[in-house]
Amino acid sequence: MMNLFESYTFSNGISLKNRVVMAPMTNYSSNADGTVSDSEVAYYARRSKGVGLVVTACTHVTENGKGFPGQFAGFSDQFIPSLKRVADAIHEGGAKAVLQIYHGGRRSIPEEVPNGEIVSASDVAFPGNATPRPLTIEEIKEIVKAYGETTRRAIEAGYDGVEIHGANTYLLQQFFSGYTNRRTDEYGGSLENRMRFPLEVVDEVKKAAEKYAKEPFIVGYRFSPEEEEETGITMDQTVKLIDALAGKELTYLHVSQGEFFTKPHRFSGDKNKTRVEILLETIHGRTPLIGVGSIYSLEDAEKASESGIDLLALGRELLIEPDWVQKAEAGDHNIPTKIDKSKQKELVIPDPMWKMLHRPGWIPGM
Repeated sequence: MMNLFESYTFSNGISLKNRVVMAPMTNYSSNADGTVSDSEVAYYARRSKGVGLVVTACTHVTENGKGFPGQFAGFSDQFIPSLKRVADAIHEGGAKAVLQIYHGGRRSIPEEVPNGEIVSASDVAFPGNATPRPLTIEEIKEIVKAYGETTRRAIEAGYDGVEIHGANTYLLQQFFSGYTNRRTDEYGGSLENRMRFPLEVVDEVKKAAEKYAKEPFIVGYRFSPEEEEETGITMDQTVKLIDALAGKELTYLHVSQGEFFTKPHRFSGDKNKTRVEILLETIHGRTPLIGVGSIYSLEDAEKASESGIDLLALGRELLIEPDWVQKAEAGDHNIPTKIDKSKQKELVIPDPMWKMLHRPGWIPGM
């Protein structure tokens, strides 16, 4: 079993003070112009004192990739000072700062993007959203470059790395999924073709990091292992993607799932193994894996650490208890696991996020 509270060093030499990660969580709390708000900066500052690494909420790499209201932007150099405010707040707390970068694709909001035009892998609409237009090959190439440019901005803003958001049904996952990708060109059809766009983004981000970063720089990738739709992503397909990603010498991989010990729904191998076990076997030590999923108590974390995971991410629990790491390291087995609705001020949760937290079944970051 790993010791959650011991330091951890990535292969590129970047060291974390412990193995606990703050998972990326949507907070809906940025200013209308795409800059970070004071309440958002305070929210990150409050939660960076215990964890070793903070992954921010996602920032869109192009103007038409905004996936939800109240999101801070990263698609132009004008946002570098805004991005820097978050990185500085995280660093002041003693954690490493990773900027999550993405494009909303079919999940982008018509009234929040230029001309209200939604673009995606193909014309499969997100429920309740406008029908998207398939991206042209030229536009795909432009978006790939945009990931690299936003990586450069992250470097200039002082981040320790970026996390490519290939999960939660946003654009990269839309290309990988046989359900949302109905293309017949080199970016659709076969599994290898559907993997092409995500892998091109990885290459571009790594190239930007090598070009612009003067010190070691983290490049991570987050993914969702399965989809419910019949033609959607299966665990077998994810194994092939993860095998390819592990071969890219990424700093880490980060699985996105609601429950840590979930077993695969569709898999040709041993279905008695958890997804995490399957992923660890596939990666085979080539890069660290961050696990996540309904970890609240110290007992939950200790059980998860027995899986052989390299790093453990907490999301909702850090909303409930920002001092989770400090209390857990002290051996506190009475850490609160439900949010105290009378303590918004003490928990430093911005108003828009606080309202979302009280919606039935809402999971930050989904």
